[in-house]
Amino acid sequence: MASTLEKFIHSLDLRALPRVLQIQSGIYCQGSVYEMFGNECCLSTGEVIKVIGFKINKLIASICENNEGSQFSFKVELPLNFPGLYKVVADKTPYVSIEEIARKVSIGPTRFGHPCFYSTEDIKLTNFIIKHGEQITFSSVEEVNGTMAVNCVVVRNNQPHSFTLPLSQQGEFYECEDDQIYTLKEIAEWKIPKCRNRIVKLSNTLHVQDSSSLLPENFDGYLILRPVYEVQAVMKFRKDIVHILSDLDVEVKDITDCYDIGSFLQPLSLEDIFERTSKEFPMVVEIMEGPSGSQKPYNLLSTGKEIVIYKKYQAARVLASEMRSDSSKRHFLIPMSYKGKFKRRPREFPTAYDLEIARSEKEQLHVVATKAFVSPHKELFSVSVGDQFLVQQCQTSEVLYEGRKKLIDVLACEQILSDSYKKVLLPMYMEGGFVEVIHDKKQYHLSEICKEFHLPFNVKVSVRDLSVEEDVLAAAPGLQFEEEITDSYLLISSASSPVESWEIPVYRLNMLVHLLSKGVQTVVPPVTRTTVEEVSKEEYYMLRRYENITLHPPPRPPKKPT
Repeated sequence: MASTLEKFIHSLDLRALPRVLQIQSGIYCQGSVYEMFGNECCLSTGEVIKVIGFKINKLIASICENNEGSQFSFKVELPLNFPGLYKVVADKTPYVSIEEIARKVSIGPTRFGHPCFYSTEDIKLTNFIIKHGEQITFSSVEEVNGTMAVNCVVVRNNQPHSFTLPLSQQGEFYECEDDQIYTLKEIAEWKIPKCRNRIVKLSNTLHVQDSSSLLPENFDGYLILRPVYEVQAVMKFRKDIVHILSDLDVEVKDITDCYDIGSFLQPLSLEDIFERTSKEFPMVVEIMEGPSGSQKPYNLLSTGKEIVIYKKYQAARVLASEMRSDSSKRHFLIPMSYKGKFKRRPREFPTAYDLEIARSEKEQLHVVATKAFVSPHKELFSVSVGDQFLVQQCQTSEVLYEGRKKLIDVLACEQILSDSYKKVLLPMYMEGGFVEVIHDKKQYHLSEICKEFHLPFNVKVSVRDLSVEEDVLAAAPGLQFEEEITDSYLLISSASSPVESWEIPVYRLNMLVHLLSKGVQTVVPPVTRTTVEEVSKEEYYMLRRYENITLHPPPRPPKKPT
């Protein structure tokens, strides 16, 4: 049965891809040339396309001035990068089964993909009863003993209890209230269910010139968001990917079950390539859609070029940020093979507790106070701006508190005087300000810093990497090495002139290829080149959020006695 492209995409489950569609009718029924994102294609009646993916391209927002139930006044088109933070309004329409939730709601490995629901009735499991109204967190979908199920968690008395619910579980399930705030892009990617609109409440507008004018002045109401998808498709006699917006006035029919899907080229993402077994490498592929960029290795990855992919592997990188006070600071992933050298830069510490964390056995930490602190206890030291200290160790000390003696955590230091040293105790809760004094003039390679010091660590490039034409790190006023991460890479070279090979990231490069041959003769890659990769602010926060999700933050500093 024919339906509009928009209706078909809105109801389509990503797990059901690819799908073969036949154009039935619409504005292209006579056949016309259509250009979108630089791709030209002809959609005529009877044309067959294979849909390989889709994602939200923009949002149509209906403006509600008062509450989510009021009539909307007008509609605006919002890009995904529209500024502002938003609260999600819980959907008041129930879901009738776990299968419907799994099909319509994004469930994934990140905190965005952990939706919460409650049942209006008790659910009895083998040795567990989920009470009506109890919040259930959905964490993942997988096959359990031959049955598809959702892994769930409920929290009771601060203790998590894990269990599974089969997709066949019937009931009446409502979305829980969500007290988090999100960007519009995060909502588009994770918080808009299939076949449903999403109501959001503007929480905070990040005023960007000309952007906030799309909404009424001092707007404090609700937005009803309807997604418009960008559909990725393959046409029968083309080697590139075409992009079509889902709101085009065209009718389609799903003919997947009666069509030879193998007659189309099979596009593969870098994630698809990475999931292949190691025995299938090396392989030769042709690029169907490549990333933009004129510098190496991105100039090797333009549409139509052939490359050799030698192997897949994990490689270490150091995540670094420019030391700047403004919002334009840049972020980098630096390979361990970086050949430049670094000199240390002073670190800043907001509390005495941070001094304890930064203290090391290798060298004594020398700091200068940048903020005064008056101690409420005569047993502890009051700090003046300009005081210098050598940090010793954490210990406990007795102080007089409301007429009684009490033990508190303190930081033992030596105050540096003009011709002597004075032993002093600083309360660990002290909120002051310190800056490090650097005595070490040595120049370090990146691997030496990671081996000898704790991150975060402040540096500046002292000798640039002469093996590259332009060392982007050399121009930075200072860098903070934040953490060492492990990421996934593919090793590639040009198929026509394999002079050198390059590492390309699997999860930060939007690229589609199709396979030409596996197990090719060239098994020894040419000399490998690595580059410093500049990452966007969004990619930076994704790396901080997800790459080290198992790391726990340090404990909070002790509170000041009241």
